[in-house]
Amino acid sequence: MKKLTCFILFLAVAIPHLLFASGNTPTKELVAVRLTEKISIDGILSEDIWKRQGYTELLQQEPNQGEKPSQQSEVWVAYDDDAIYFAAKYHDTNPDSILARLVRRDFVWGDPSDGTVLYIDSYGDKRSGYFFYVNAAGTLADGLLENDNKQTDLSWDAVWEGVPHIDKDGWSVEMRIPYSQLRFKPSETQVWGINVERFISRTAETDMIAYTPRNENGFASRFPELVGIEGITPPTRLEILPYVTGKAEYVGNDPNNPFNPGHKYLPGFGLDVRAGLGSSLTLNGTINPDFGQVEVDPAVVNLTDVETAFQEKRPFFTEGVNIFRFGNGGTNNNWNFNWPGANIFYSRRIGRAPQGSLPANDYADVPNGTHILGAAKISGRILNDWQIGSIQSLTHREFADIDLSGQRSSTEVEPFSYYGVFRIRKDFNEGQQGFGVLSTVTNRFFKDSNLKNNLNKDALVAGADGWTFLDNERTYVLTGWSAISRVSGEQNRMIALQKGSGHYFQRPDAKHLSVDSSATSLTGYAGRLMLNKNRGQFTINAAVGWLSPEFEVNDLGYGSYSDLINMHFAASYSFTQPTKFYQNAGINAATFGSFDFGGNKTAQGYFLGGYITFANLSGGNFSFNYNPKSFNARRTRGGPLTLNPISRSYNLNLNSDVREWWVLNLGGNASMGDNLNSKEIYANVEVKVSPTLTVQIGPDIARETYHAQWIGAYADPTAQETFGRRYLFARLEQTTFAADVRADWIISPTLSLQVYMQPLIVSGKYDQFKALQKSKTYDFLNYGENGSTLVVNTSPNGDVDSYTLDPDGTGSASARTIGNPDFNYLSLRGSAVLRWEYLAGSTLFFVWTQNRQDVEPSGEFNFKHSMNSLVDLRSDNIFLIKLSYWI
Repeated sequence: MKKLTCFILFLAVAIPHLLFASGNTPTKELVAVRLTEKISIDGILSEDIWKRQGYTELLQQEPNQGEKPSQQSEVWVAYDDDAIYFAAKYHDTNPDSILARLVRRDFVWGDPSDGTVLYIDSYGDKRSGYFFYVNAAGTLADGLLENDNKQTDLSWDAVWEGVPHIDKDGWSVEMRIPYSQLRFKPSETQVWGINVERFISRTAETDMIAYTPRNENGFASRFPELVGIEGITPPTRLEILPYVTGKAEYVGNDPNNPFNPGHKYLPGFGLDVRAGLGSSLTLNGTINPDFGQVEVDPAVVNLTDVETAFQEKRPFFTEGVNIFRFGNGGTNNNWNFNWPGANIFYSRRIGRAPQGSLPANDYADVPNGTHILGAAKISGRILNDWQIGSIQSLTHREFADIDLSGQRSSTEVEPFSYYGVFRIRKDFNEGQQGFGVLSTVTNRFFKDSNLKNNLNKDALVAGADGWTFLDNERTYVLTGWSAISRVSGEQNRMIALQKGSGHYFQRPDAKHLSVDSSATSLTGYAGRLMLNKNRGQFTINAAVGWLSPEFEVNDLGYGSYSDLINMHFAASYSFTQPTKFYQNAGINAATFGSFDFGGNKTAQGYFLGGYITFANLSGGNFSFNYNPKSFNARRTRGGPLTLNPISRSYNLNLNSDVREWWVLNLGGNASMGDNLNSKEIYANVEVKVSPTLTVQIGPDIARETYHAQWIGAYADPTAQETFGRRYLFARLEQTTFAADVRADWIISPTLSLQVYMQPLIVSGKYDQFKALQKSKTYDFLNYGENGSTLVVNTSPNGDVDSYTLDPDGTGSASARTIGNPDFNYLSLRGSAVLRWEYLAGSTLFFVWTQNRQDVEPSGEFNFKHSMNSLVDLRSDNIFLIKLSYWI
């Protein structure tokens, strides 16, 4: 396997190196004209430059591909020494039917309005580019193109102008995009790629200059050339964004807590910088960053041994993140079945909550997050079109203040740390092949020796990825990646890491694993090889991947577990030619399996799924999974293998037409088997109350019965069939109610109010306590049967306080007492953000966040009681004002 990991790069790049791309030479051409007059960006095409003959050769992409559009379009491109200008006149024979709704910025794919997109490949690599979107009401969106694909990265935000105007003939738009927002090569004559897209809402018609035909691939490589731009140079790019903040925290309700009087007032300041390093590199820097304006994370109840991964929402870490994507280049399909993968760079590690444990205390004041002292990001191109990306960040040494019996002290809970990420990649033969490298480095500098037992001292992950098309038409592509990880630290830390949920080296029946108590480092490897058919109605996708037991990326990445060999084969057939009944449809089937490095089959399954989009743009999808018996290496959390019984699962989703004033998404799923029985129903209703106000409500209710939910384990020499330990489980009846409530009031393209609220109620009722009888089975000793005993211990008020479990009653086996694990978790999280872009690039935020939560000892689900309790709970409130000024 190690040889395969090292050899994968050669497979991905060298096998077909003699094959060359067919060369998609554009046959269309747009000409940009140098300006001799000042353009007022108001959407009204009153300037002389727009009165010349424009470009009109757009074609339908949908619904009648290749035919002339139902409405006439005319577009123009102009330029001066500072910016590129775009204008379009979109004629409409029914201008009163133009749909124009204000939505939040970058909400482009959920926007049903009439709109237009300008695509620019200013670097001319026919693989990547920029897009700029304006809808008929004035909503803006922007983002990045990559991998010769129309899918876009919306995290990138530029400072540019775009204004529409509706009149009796239809609607028009003007855009001004400064060169400082684009990257292009220094040259007296510029030749860029360009494309224009128009969407007509009422007929669901998409018109484009160059589109990707159905059953084909490639997007930026099809762009016509934009010619006529002469005598411009990449400008000196320097943007400075200083900001100040004021925060008021009203948190806590314990009057005896010496660290929290119930209120805190915290002023702050910081600085963001974006600077050009030559014509093709950009430096983004942040000093003392504040991300108080980002939406709060949702509340979760996680009873598994796998960490919950949250979405990155902090602007510094989301902008330009496409360069750090790894392992999927060249392919337009990336199927996964029971493949946890390995996210080598997971930016939420930077600034996360301190990880150190606390000594005994009555009260503790622990920072919510690790303070980021500063971070710098460099991205762009060097040498012969090698794309590079780098992030360097330093985080503060954090301390918790401790109070024990009135005695004050402090303890280090997070060391001073350095995080580094480096990425480089290049396309060869106009995208026929590609190769890249991604590495991450973590270094921690401890002062408190106790922290050395909680955290790795150093970590390094280095990976290479690449792809190669196997034919000139780019139908089949072979994609692969490989990586090596190494972490180091104190012996106690390495023992804990080996025994932790990501590795479980202590498994007593795993002959290929063992805990090395003398180790001060851990080195592992991983990789994946995937074959995909990118074109045609019939496509296939096959992959094999491996994560060695020692592979570890969680210092600056995210990996749920290791010791895995995973494979699948999937096939799909698409019906892409619209009919009177449907717009498109498809059916998919797959088989998959997983093994550990000891050869145990840990998963197997068969999948069938399908989807349809009806002619009225409503639609649905379904899926069915069948899983035969296999082994489970994680149920006992470091103990022996158990059996996974046969299971089946079903899923169905339906959606209505997004262009209507109300939109409904409705779905449900169910699982059936001896281990898990569950049912879930969810919905999302979006109501467009007015052209500027949208309200969404998304309730979700689930009922799950886990027949073997983990409770714990303890040593018992009489448990010979389970290697001298008792592994305790119970039946868990869990009921969950959650809802996402969101309101977006887009007062103008530069002024908006967004409100978000998430109530969550999760109840868990435990009974039928049991212990595993024998490894590699799903057989249990049910306490209270066959000579075993179960004693219910109650408190003075009659509530169940604990359970005493004895496997053989009066026999020699030891009994175990466990606390009552029943729970009823209540949470209400919400935020309100008023955003005003008072000048281009300069923003004022008013933010209010609220949190209420509690855990009750009852496992019974009572919706009315829980909602009343949520209302009565004391809330934690944080108010923030943030003012930034773009220079």
